[in-house]
Amino acid sequence: MATLNSSLLSLPHSPNPPILTVKNDRPSTSHPQTHSLIDQCTNLKHLKQLHAQMLRSGLFFHPYSASKLFAVAAFSSFSSLDYARKVFDHIPQPNLYTWNTFIRAFASSPEPIHSLLIFIRMLYESLDFPNKFTFPFVIKAAAGISSLPVAQAIHGMVIKASLSSDLFVSNSLIHCYASCGDMDSAYLVFLKIDEKDVVSWNSMITGFAQGGCPEKALELFQRMEVEDVSPNYVTMVGVLSACSKKLDLEFGRWVCQYIERNGIHLNLTLSNAMLDMYVKNGSIEDARRLFDKMEEKDVVSWTTMIDGYAKGRDFDAARSIFYAMPRPEIAAWNVLISAYEQNGKPKEALSIFHELQRSKTAKPDEVTLLSTLSACSQLGAIDIGGWIHVYIKKQGIKLNCHLTTSLIDMYSKCGDLEKALDIFYSAEMRDVFVWSAMIAGLAMHGRGRAAIDFFVKMQEAKVMPNSVTFTNLLSACSHTGLVEEGRMFFNQMESVYGVVPGIKHYTCMVDILGRAGHLEEAFELIGKMPIVPSASVWGALLGACRIHGNVELAEIACGNLLEIDPSNHGAYVLLSNIYAKTGKWDGVSGLRQRMKVFGIKKEPGCSSIEVDGIIHEFLVGDNSHPISNEIYSKLDEIVDRLKSAGYVPNASHVLQFVEEDDMKEKALNLHSEKLAIAFGLIRLGPSQPIRIVKNLRVCGDCHSAAKLISMLYNRDIILRDRYRFHHFSGGKCSCMDYW
Repeated sequence: MATLNSSLLSLPHSPNPPILTVKNDRPSTSHPQTHSLIDQCTNLKHLKQLHAQMLRSGLFFHPYSASKLFAVAAFSSFSSLDYARKVFDHIPQPNLYTWNTFIRAFASSPEPIHSLLIFIRMLYESLDFPNKFTFPFVIKAAAGISSLPVAQAIHGMVIKASLSSDLFVSNSLIHCYASCGDMDSAYLVFLKIDEKDVVSWNSMITGFAQGGCPEKALELFQRMEVEDVSPNYVTMVGVLSACSKKLDLEFGRWVCQYIERNGIHLNLTLSNAMLDMYVKNGSIEDARRLFDKMEEKDVVSWTTMIDGYAKGRDFDAARSIFYAMPRPEIAAWNVLISAYEQNGKPKEALSIFHELQRSKTAKPDEVTLLSTLSACSQLGAIDIGGWIHVYIKKQGIKLNCHLTTSLIDMYSKCGDLEKALDIFYSAEMRDVFVWSAMIAGLAMHGRGRAAIDFFVKMQEAKVMPNSVTFTNLLSACSHTGLVEEGRMFFNQMESVYGVVPGIKHYTCMVDILGRAGHLEEAFELIGKMPIVPSASVWGALLGACRIHGNVELAEIACGNLLEIDPSNHGAYVLLSNIYAKTGKWDGVSGLRQRMKVFGIKKEPGCSSIEVDGIIHEFLVGDNSHPISNEIYSKLDEIVDRLKSAGYVPNASHVLQFVEEDDMKEKALNLHSEKLAIAFGLIRLGPSQPIRIVKNLRVCGDCHSAAKLISMLYNRDIILRDRYRFHHFSGGKCSCMDYW
């Protein structure tokens, strides 16, 4: 892609610029028929034929005729910028009008940088100096690439050309500075305009609204009224956007009434802005009333309503709106898929994706693929994720950093680390998120040393780590007991890399120290935190206390955790486990009673397994599966083989909930991961690994059983729990029992 040096001010230009007016030669009267045919041209083929005739007759070399042909090539309904560029390059001496047309054409193109490069070429080649018609298009191009240095350089040229008082140029500068995020400069330009028109006010209001200053946008709207400037629909779109950002429903309602009172034309754009304001402010009822009254609706109207219902978790209403659409476009499908995926409903997200495939009414785009890959990651649905990967290849979709990151994340979370590494190594571009995703993948699979090696390579590649990188790196140290390395990276974060440690980093550090038995140091670190410890920080300490049986610290951690999150069932379960492990039965009984009083229930264990692209879920003691009898028969066989191999159920994992000895063993055997393993042994071929995803931490008894099953049945079992992966093979686990 072309690049642009921002030092435009130093570029050569005519030392004695002519008068700054549009220069265009008089039309030739010798070929009026050809000029008329150019105006009537309806396709590129005919235009090229006229071009050939003009070359043969010599008419093309007349500035007016050439400019007319060029303008049609650049701006007609069948325009081709590539062809327009070729036409321009053959014009012997392009006049100022033609240069301006060329700059304007590319300023509105998907790659506005070419407009700036043409402008630079003009400064070198043209005898004419840029005029008041040139600069607005050049400024528009600078806004398109959001380059502040380029904007400042062009502004300097505007001042040198004595055009800073031109209203059209000034309005363009306001928009450009706002697009570059420099609202101070935009406002200075605004203040210097003597006679502001409605475009000046609109540019500034929209700039403030979109630039994170909604209060200033609303203040400016009130000033606009005081100065008796009549707003139009563009003004009101900007004001409504500010209301959406400020989350001011009451003022937003007042604005809607203002629009009606003042008779401002309610076109589709303005109606959609009102709809968006209501949805962003959480008033789906107001949004629905407006939506039902709208005579004209487009994809924005429909998707805004779908998004509004989805964010309110009213998925039935969201789907109702979706199915009422005359022909759902891909944007609507994306909103629904994303809503399910982001609200913890990945199965439903994949269901909608499958429906999209069957409907064939729209083609998945990058947004579709990213949301669906994320849903696959949550479920461990590697078959569907792999299908998407193949689809990307077949469709020739270029793997940008977003898709690369999502594929690495999907394969990592679905248990195929080698495939994730293949994606990483084959990527042409690797930004900080691609590197961070790969470090995260290595971390969750217990490859701590490899994660650190990747961090070193990342720095060698001159990619600066960010907050996410360090969360993943510290997690890698935690899962593999790399205490000294964890301390080093944590201490270097701010001093060496300029990344201020946040809650997630402190949680990781407490986990690193606690898992390794440095409980007092972990507790001291919490006391020294410059930010208020979160539930996750105390939860990490509580989990470490469970591993090492420290009752005193566990009670402190649990107390602090429940103060922050009183309904956290995990805290009760962990402390109850610790009490049971140390024989404090009064404590177990007290916690169970407290859970009953407050209506707190332990989250049920749930394990899922994908077979032939279908996700099968199992709860503790589940008997709802169609082949439930066959699964339990297989489970009996597994238990018998385990006992023959010397397996003894570890009943301590159910002490806090089950008291009878004969029921303890039964409860352990009904754990969801054991049911999923039994199903996998039935349905998957001998060479296929059994991939399971569990919503909770795998218990010690299931961990021991899985190791033995992998040896007795000669099967690889890849189990992902809430915190990490366990690869069971040949009677061993990749975690080396450090988890």
